[in-house]
Amino acid sequence: MSKKADETFNKGILLEKEAQFEAAKATYEDILRQVTDETILKKVRCRMEDIDDLIAEKAVYRRIDENAKRVLTEIGINITENQTLMDLLMEADAVDFDNETALSIPLKRDYIDHCLAQVPRQMPKDPGKNTFGTGATSPFLKRPGDEELRPANREEYEEIVRTVGEHQDVAGIFSLPVACDKSISLFEVAQLMETNYQGLKMITTNTMSDEEVTFLKGKAHWLDGTSLITSLAPMNNMVAPFLRSARTGNNLLLIDQSIAGISGAGSPEAFLTQVHAQVIFMMIIAQTVNPGISCTHCGIPSVTGSDGNLSYSSPHQTLINAALARVNTWITNFPSAQTGGSTSISDVTSRALSESELSRNTLRKYGVHIIRHAMGALGSLNFFSLEKFTEDCERERHSRTIFESIPKDTGVMPMYFPGDDQALAGIREIAEKGNPKVADHTLKNVDSFRRWEDTVCQAAEKKRYYPQLNDIFIDKIKSAV
Repeated sequence: MSKKADETFNKGILLEKEAQFEAAKATYEDILRQVTDETILKKVRCRMEDIDDLIAEKAVYRRIDENAKRVLTEIGINITENQTLMDLLMEADAVDFDNETALSIPLKRDYIDHCLAQVPRQMPKDPGKNTFGTGATSPFLKRPGDEELRPANREEYEEIVRTVGEHQDVAGIFSLPVACDKSISLFEVAQLMETNYQGLKMITTNTMSDEEVTFLKGKAHWLDGTSLITSLAPMNNMVAPFLRSARTGNNLLLIDQSIAGISGAGSPEAFLTQVHAQVIFMMIIAQTVNPGISCTHCGIPSVTGSDGNLSYSSPHQTLINAALARVNTWITNFPSAQTGGSTSISDVTSRALSESELSRNTLRKYGVHIIRHAMGALGSLNFFSLEKFTEDCERERHSRTIFESIPKDTGVMPMYFPGDDQALAGIREIAEKGNPKVADHTLKNVDSFRRWEDTVCQAAEKKRYYPQLNDIFIDKIKSAV
């Protein structure tokens, strides 16, 4: 009986990891009714403590996905001043002209569903779950002993590419890490990356020539990060480069870089709903011009600190990105890339390294897909440091060793994601007023991220999933004492 009970319990754990929480709960309830082995029952009771929270959390993510589509059908995206996108969608019969209440240009729901159904759910050269790497295209290279702020030159980029290539065992995606000066073009950088790094790579192509853009075509290990939209409207200077990348057939990394309360809604649910809506709008445009083109959902939601500046030291940055990863891994099945594992600190210090490590480990505990900006970035993505990159890689090797030794029957950690039944109304208000900062919904939710953090902290104090590793929230509590 014990062996059979063990197998049934492991089935429940597998169902959890597949986000089938209702089925996992039914499995655990069946064990509680039939099994008397106290060792098994103790493990089952432990999982039952979390299962309802996981069921509730998934329900919020499902609502986020649904409401994101409603943003596009009921509120719309402001493309009225971009004739290219208007003509494209009108020709596809995608615009809902019968909708008289939308604020901008609404799309037909059946057209949204048609396009999203064509997005491949399998990613070419997928590096797998919990992949961390470089990214951000920080404007400045941090040089030891040199305080002058400037991009990387050709010689320095050659060293960066060579060094990242030497750490391919832990750097799972080589996303353009820092801006380059006029001594080397982005196309030449891409050629260096191609020669020295064998895994998944990303670069933006908006400044490349038509011929250079085709360098990425047909290459499964390359992503084109040329993006399109922010703040519920297209960036007009990016429309032509985006359409060119899509028509060329490059694998697209669709990046939304909204900031909560600044360029996006203020509550966690409303914020993710807006980010998700903007990314799926880019998917719709891409599928309109090239049906079946590969699209990676790269909403990288960000938060500010108490000073109002972007803050990668904030645990909220880790939380909101892990949550958006779950929207995709639990609900949409879109290939997913988020941000995290960095710091607001501008120098390579032990604290900066620890903040980055704790963020990566927390993301791994919750389970993510691909995380850019996780190695080498400083100052909330203003700087890239090769010194920090190598240190981050060493710490990542150590963390991987610890995680590989952890029992596989731990189950899934709830994030206690806070629901907001006014999320859609809040996004509509922001669209009406044109600025999240002056929206009543934003003002009512200025404390929502802190309350969410408090909930997670309280849960972490009661139940530690990974006692072998410090929890970022527990560490913050200790450091504040």
